[in-house]
Amino acid sequence: MYELIKRDGLAKRGRLDTVHGVIETPVFMNVGTAAAIKGAVSTEDLKKIGTQVELSNTYHLHVRPGDNVIKKLGGIHKFMVWDRPVLTDSGGFQVFSLAGLRRIKEEGVYFHSHIDGRKIFMGPEESMQIQSNLASTIAMAFDECPSSVADRVYMEQSVDRTTRWLRRCKTEMERLSGLSDTINKNQLLFGINQGGIYEDIRIRHAKEIAELDLDGYAVGGLAVGESHEEMYRILDAVVPYLPVNKPTYLMGVGTPANILEAVDRGVDFFDCVYPSRNGRHGHVYTNQGKLNLFNAKYEMDTRPIEEGCQCPVCQTYSRAYIRHLLKAKEMLGMRMCVLHNLYFYNTMMTEIRGAIEAGAYKEYKEEKIKKVTGAVK
Repeated sequence: MYELIKRDGLAKRGRLDTVHGVIETPVFMNVGTAAAIKGAVSTEDLKKIGTQVELSNTYHLHVRPGDNVIKKLGGIHKFMVWDRPVLTDSGGFQVFSLAGLRRIKEEGVYFHSHIDGRKIFMGPEESMQIQSNLASTIAMAFDECPSSVADRVYMEQSVDRTTRWLRRCKTEMERLSGLSDTINKNQLLFGINQGGIYEDIRIRHAKEIAELDLDGYAVGGLAVGESHEEMYRILDAVVPYLPVNKPTYLMGVGTPANILEAVDRGVDFFDCVYPSRNGRHGHVYTNQGKLNLFNAKYEMDTRPIEEGCQCPVCQTYSRAYIRHLLKAKEMLGMRMCVLHNLYFYNTMMTEIRGAIEAGAYKEYKEEKIKKVTGAVK
């Protein structure tokens, strides 16, 4: 199912064969929380800019329009007209992000919907049932994502509960895959490593979940308050204890530099809202650093966002025009910036795969980091 094609140091060049197509890794998954990329980007657009995997969120789709609605409409692929892989996040991160609206118990989590305040219960079984209704390619196990700086006692209790929940997720997915009305009987399950910034807790948890022989393994609970240096330290410690013959996914990360550093530590799946969120605010990525197109210096700039870029935006439009659209609050300006940023990320992943195959990843990483963190002219 997952083929490790080449290693360059710890960097992995892999290939995951799924029911909805092959995923070449390292890969950046484009985030469409509610089955849409924010910024008016369609699934046709996603294909044009080289997107391999779209990521949607279990909690948000359960709340609206409802996972049962999506199941009746044939699953998320038919619903959003996307025939490539989809990963669904389990809803566990909302346990963290909706801290004021939830209570965590052994059976699961009691939420109040952020939309209408209605009471919701979600545990491991419910998360798997919702994701089965969505019929995503890859389902994430339901976990608790505690603050990375939570105290040791709470962190140990939380991680132990996440392990118990993972076993329940695996059992429930096996049951669901055998039902006659299940749309995707080949749904993959990824487990999630937690433990905050405590190396020993992280390593113990990695060893425990590795024994379950899942389809992939994620490192969660990072990029939630700790420094980049702490994140890299945890990756250095924990990734060697996750199965090298399975995909390794760093959840919610990150900047181009974060991704480049994490690939060098053995990570091969990524997702982050940065390219779309920054794009909607006029911030665009280039190989000379990040531009803020709201800046007055671009008012008469007839160059594309990045000269030489092959994205649909840079092939046609100028910085001056895009700046005008942003200043006029025209959605087209946001759309153009999001398209460019996602193309930039997807193209960087293609470059990363090529560099690993060539055995030149260290050199590529050092040069690319200099470019993306440089000063824009």
